[in-house]
Amino acid sequence: MAYSSGTAPLTRSGEGGNPGLQVGGPGVEDTGMLRALHDRLATALPEGRHLPEEVWHRRHRAVLWVAAAQAAGLGVMALLTGRTPLTAVLLAVAVACPLTFAALPGSGRGLRSAAATASLLAASVTLVYLMEGLTEAHFHFFVMIGLAALYQNWVPFGMALIVVLGHHGLVGTLFPHAVFGHGSAQHAPWTWALVHGVFVLAASLAHLAAWRLNEQQGLRDPLTGLANRTLLLETTGRMLARRAGPTSVLFLDLDDFKDVNDSRGHAVGDQLLTTVSRRLQGCVRSVDQVARLGGDEFAVVVAGSARTAAEVGERALSALADPVVIDGRAIHVRVSIGVADSTTAADRSAGTLLRNADLAMYLAKSAGKNRVVVYAEGMERAAQVKAELISDLDSAVAGGQLTVHYQPTVELTGGSTTGYEALLRWQHPTRGLVPPMEFIPLAEESGAIVEIGRWVLTEATRQAAQWSREAGRRIDVAVNLSPRQLVDDDVVSTVRTALDASGLPAGQLTLEVTEGVLIDDVEAVVDTLRALRTLGVRIAIDDFGTGYSSLSYLRRLPADVVKIDRSFVQDLGSGGRSTTLVASIIELARSLHLEVVAEGVETEEQHAVLERLACSHAQGYLFGRPQPADVHGIAAPVSVPLPRPGTPVTVTP
Repeated sequence: MAYSSGTAPLTRSGEGGNPGLQVGGPGVEDTGMLRALHDRLATALPEGRHLPEEVWHRRHRAVLWVAAAQAAGLGVMALLTGRTPLTAVLLAVAVACPLTFAALPGSGRGLRSAAATASLLAASVTLVYLMEGLTEAHFHFFVMIGLAALYQNWVPFGMALIVVLGHHGLVGTLFPHAVFGHGSAQHAPWTWALVHGVFVLAASLAHLAAWRLNEQQGLRDPLTGLANRTLLLETTGRMLARRAGPTSVLFLDLDDFKDVNDSRGHAVGDQLLTTVSRRLQGCVRSVDQVARLGGDEFAVVVAGSARTAAEVGERALSALADPVVIDGRAIHVRVSIGVADSTTAADRSAGTLLRNADLAMYLAKSAGKNRVVVYAEGMERAAQVKAELISDLDSAVAGGQLTVHYQPTVELTGGSTTGYEALLRWQHPTRGLVPPMEFIPLAEESGAIVEIGRWVLTEATRQAAQWSREAGRRIDVAVNLSPRQLVDDDVVSTVRTALDASGLPAGQLTLEVTEGVLIDDVEAVVDTLRALRTLGVRIAIDDFGTGYSSLSYLRRLPADVVKIDRSFVQDLGSGGRSTTLVASIIELARSLHLEVVAEGVETEEQHAVLERLACSHAQGYLFGRPQPADVHGIAAPVSVPLPRPGTPVTVTP
């Protein structure tokens, strides 16, 4: 997908007048010798970021104390070496004078650090003068360079080089005995000025390397090498300050990454994160920056509008669509992406931009995951409602707000009810009935679905056992297992406990899983389903035909039942392709000796087509709505009276 590259260049430099290293700009080609040299310098040299305010002021105060102490000490030293009191005072004042600028509270960091550095270097010049050019006195310059390096500012290094060259060359020419203590240097001051300048440059480069390493340790994610949250916010802040146009941020969160760590181990999870980071870097331009915020969260700052950022997000989805193969096993990566730009932010701050993108990402998860959502006004309120629902879910079970409704499954040829599917409902104390499509994904995301699913399983098996005793016949029950429950190590134990507590024979329980659980880790899912079948329960593949690998994996799955998704059933009889698809699914299931249940049957026409296609069982409003347990009178085999052809059917949702 094409994207605009007509954005302002991003520069890597500090604030307050620090000389910066420009990363890109008009006329700079992406290839060629100059670009390669520039990239090497950009990699080798420091980013030029500022120290935190408190840290900088603490270091600045220490430098000022040292500079003031040197001024006083050198005045005393002048007196001890036989200089006149006037000379001693003048030397002390010369060293201390720059400190008046360094202590000005209203001045910027650049001016104050430069003034303090000037005082330090003046002390070196004075010491060399007092010791009549003694070689050891020149070592003081290197100590002062190291002290000035505490500012993590480019200015002191340039000042030191200029002062050394000027002092050793110019002053050494005019007053050689005041600068050099040996004859060879006194006769060739500029030669020795260059020699000393080379040493000062080498010392500066050493400090720059240390500065760079400190930045790498403090601003880079140790696992992936990407920028961390601190560097991302600084880069975003600089981009917002320097760009007149919009700046955008993408917030990316890997879907169900916890399942990978739980099922495959943290080492595999780390390899997956490293691969994801490389693919994300391949989706952005040189002026954009990718960061890992922690865990399975990533972010990208984009020099452009939300539309440009959304295109980056779409490229990221495409790049991550290919499975990651680790230790010979494929892991399918899905990611939810939120996008926000500065035009919709309440203020042009990096924190606000990142927060808005985070909110959009959570809405992407709520909308079904593995998609890009762009932030818009009102999303903050929606996120707040979502957070409140997640919090309320934690107490829903204990508060008796959750109930189980049961929808009958009928045998099509005779119309008799063979069992029921247990469906969860939430009656919120203030919001009323919350739709399952709204709170089930939230329960999945928060992990509350594990406890809720355990409660539903216990209730459903107890109810089926009670119905079987009352009716004196077998009443089956089907319970949905969430993907989160499948990766829970206790799922087999949970099912066994529910069966033992209720007394329901295992053969009367069907556990339904969706095809979507197959795309994360097929082998792990198959192993879990086999362990569940060992207990004697039946396995049903729910919403069949809508997943990623229906036909390729069906033979491998330890399944007993295939449930045809309602989206196919709704089009039956309309002359569309659904009839052919449903016929193919039924034929495939029959060849594998699997039972078939059609979902969402609402009209007699759909029922007639399914019966003609030899579908064995069905569910839907045509046969019965989901109702509480006490509404279903279970005393004898139930035969559902089916409408005659042409009879209108009233469907109540």
